[in-house]
Amino acid sequence: MSAALSSALATGAILASEPSVSIPTADVPTAVPPAFVVLAVALVMPFLSRKLGHALGVLATGGVAVWTLLAPAGTYLSTTFLGFDAVLFNVDAFSKLMGVIFGFIGAAAVLYSYSSDAGNRQTAFALGYVGTSVGAVFAGDWLTMVFFWELMAVTSTLLVWDYGGEAVRAGFRYAVYHGLGGSLLMAAVVWHYTEVGSFLFSASDGIVAGIPAALAAVGIGVNVGFVGLHTWLPDTYPRPHVAASVFLSVYTTKTGVYGLARAFPEGNLAIAYMGAAMALVGVVYALLQNDMRRLLSYHIQSQVGYMVAGVGVGTALATAGAFAHVFNHILYKALLFMTAGVVIARTDEQSLKYLGGLGRALPVTALAFTVAALSISGFPGFNGFVSKGMITAAAHKEHLDGIFYILLAAGVGTFMSFIKFGYYAFLKEGKGTWNLRRSVTGQRVAMLGVASLCVALGLYPDALFALLPGSTADAHPFTLGHLGEGFALAALGVVGFAVLKKPLSKIGPGIDVDAVIEPATFYGMRGLVRGVTDLFAAVDRLAVEAARRSLAAAGDPYGAVRGPLSALVGGDEDALRPGSLRASIATSVLLVLVVLAATLLGLF
Repeated sequence: MSAALSSALATGAILASEPSVSIPTADVPTAVPPAFVVLAVALVMPFLSRKLGHALGVLATGGVAVWTLLAPAGTYLSTTFLGFDAVLFNVDAFSKLMGVIFGFIGAAAVLYSYSSDAGNRQTAFALGYVGTSVGAVFAGDWLTMVFFWELMAVTSTLLVWDYGGEAVRAGFRYAVYHGLGGSLLMAAVVWHYTEVGSFLFSASDGIVAGIPAALAAVGIGVNVGFVGLHTWLPDTYPRPHVAASVFLSVYTTKTGVYGLARAFPEGNLAIAYMGAAMALVGVVYALLQNDMRRLLSYHIQSQVGYMVAGVGVGTALATAGAFAHVFNHILYKALLFMTAGVVIARTDEQSLKYLGGLGRALPVTALAFTVAALSISGFPGFNGFVSKGMITAAAHKEHLDGIFYILLAAGVGTFMSFIKFGYYAFLKEGKGTWNLRRSVTGQRVAMLGVASLCVALGLYPDALFALLPGSTADAHPFTLGHLGEGFALAALGVVGFAVLKKPLSKIGPGIDVDAVIEPATFYGMRGLVRGVTDLFAAVDRLAVEAARRSLAAAGDPYGAVRGPLSALVGGDEDALRPGSLRASIATSVLLVLVVLAATLLGLF
């Protein structure tokens, strides 16, 4: 582990290893884990009025951000969980950043939900999702983290299912993927415990190497969307209520990045290259999509790829860049889903093919989309430019040229994707003039508030640098070289879209790996079930036939043995009459001894 990264973890890690702590009851930020407050609001929300419930939701989630900022580094709350030492609330550089952004965007998303006519039950599930995610990132040990990790999968599945319709099937697939991923992570943690003797993060530098590390990488890889494990993401996020998609776009994948950094604090080159592959594969598939939320979902995989690459590179600058991108991505991705949600709610249309001219009909939404699009694309002056540059600079500094150029290529594709989105939704003349009700006040407040942060952190990144783990000493976002790189990628994106606009309009959404995985899984499982069923039926038939013959032999022993024995005595069945098989006492005793001897030999 690098010295800078070690120092970022040192205070919380040392304190977390202590067996107990005395906490003043008046010290609320340390006496009660913030996740519990959010979960408590989620439990009571279905019984409250819609206005009061959502107001409490905004206060609880926004309070997490304030709570996290007030809690000093090194704050922790230790206890025992299932008989093991556990830390329910641990504040260090990693968890502080995650708590601030999870709380802030949670408040914005609850406000957006209220303004988007989301019901109390849906927002209650969403708050449960937020609360379990907060619990996972504030955990100070693997056992507590996995406990909240699994609850996060449950609450997010319920959030998807609540909408009904197509969301039910997508939610089932989502649950299966995350059930498998969580099981692999649990197996890794249990194996880790047998090697280390403790679940505490402070007991070792990440997950022990070997099979536990491999299991953890694949298990966490489901959450972050490793290539081949990602198809649940574009399948699920376009299905539920538009407000639910805002929550979904934030918590699962970013909690996964946090878990990956905990498991591999020194980095891992294979993970770095997987991140680069995610960035490129995600952006290629995004370019092919016309469904707005499906396009945005593929871009979650792509942008999380940058974070995974940063974690994999593992230097202090790469780690800082990865978590800067976590923070920035949550802002602009939630904003993109908010703008898409307004468009869908007002037009009742999800496909870009049938939109156009919405810039005049929905001016605030168009402005918010423009800010978010420039942010995710990494245009200078917006927050994505800062964090993307930190990750690519770290890869370049470590002479990982393959990762560096793949991430640059993904950057060009990102510009192309959002030029496409903006052109077809807001700029291109539609078939008619839209006469739409504009976004309501709560939606505008949420969107413009998040958009303002995207611009503020792009112009003044030092405000974010103060929260980051790792080191920002080598982060220089406004050098001429980096600025030139940002403008060059933007220019290539414009040219690329102009050249490929017509071909892209004629190509379908593409064939993802689920075209192979789903049939293989279906027919494989069907073959397995049929094989097991046929084997069971054959064994059942043999058992029934054996029982039938045994009962028949017991009822008519002479009839049962007459046929077989008659062959031995020359075929004279009349020789086998009742009483003809009687044996002497000596013969009977001899037969019993032979049977007993055979039984004893079988036992020993």
